[in-house]
Amino acid sequence: MPTSVSAHPDARESIVLDVSGMTCASCAARIEKKLGKVDGVSASVNYATNKALVLAPADIAVADLIKTVESAGYGASVPVRDAPPPPDPAELLRRRVTVSAVLAVPVILLGMIPALHFPGWQWVSLVLATPVVVWAGWPFHRSAWVNLRHGATTMDTLVSLGTIAAYLQSLYALVWGSAGRMDAEVYFEAAVGIVTFILLGRYFEARARRSAGSALEALLNEGAKQATMPSSTRGPSRRRSCATASSCSCRSMSSRSATSSSCAPARRSPPTGSSSRASPR
Repeated sequence: MPTSVSAHPDARESIVLDVSGMTCASCAARIEKKLGKVDGVSASVNYATNKALVLAPADIAVADLIKTVESAGYGASVPVRDAPPPPDPAELLRRRVTVSAVLAVPVILLGMIPALHFPGWQWVSLVLATPVVVWAGWPFHRSAWVNLRHGATTMDTLVSLGTIAAYLQSLYALVWGSAGRMDAEVYFEAAVGIVTFILLGRYFEARARRSAGSALEALLNEGAKQATMPSSTRGPSRRRSCATASSCSCRSMSSRSATSSSCAPARRSPPTGSSSRASPR
């Protein structure tokens, strides 16, 4: 029975996409699941390098794959050769972390140490906490809104709900509840503390991802690009190009010879008719 063209492995092509908007490993898993629902498509998304390796049939356009990623709430584009490098996420987070920490420390101290309370300290906490919750925490609120539009929830959803709930409850207690009273129950320190500590964790994570991505790219660049694979035992050997070192099931033999790498058999059976040696006792 002849094999259909769609089932042949050569009928699929490999496509690399740059993915943006991922904030955690669950985002990469969601994109893989979304792309996997397309007929004949399998994908592997790397959260460290923000790239997706897609194996798709030749009749599927790249624009359709990009729309599939965008329908999940993320951005995708085709890598452009010699394009300027994207801005470093760690540098973008450094400013938010610095401003958030400077404003959050006095709010936390006022909320946790009763000896520092003075008349109107709740209003001072409100003024200092507002930029932290609104501006510094904006990436969490934006990600939560995008995921909510697509019927999904992530850790950003929890952070956004927790900080907004603490801020609005404190604002209500201060303005409409027990305004001007020293015993007003406010939770501004909880809101700014959540934003600051999670932003700090995101900053260290971005630095680690940058180092991991550079190491992965350097490792891929060191991989073998060609391998000589014998078509049969007596027939001539042929050279096969490899996309990456992991895509060739070959082991490198010698970089100086013409056959720089050759495929090794999985098992080696003894020749027929040969006598086996008895193992010493």
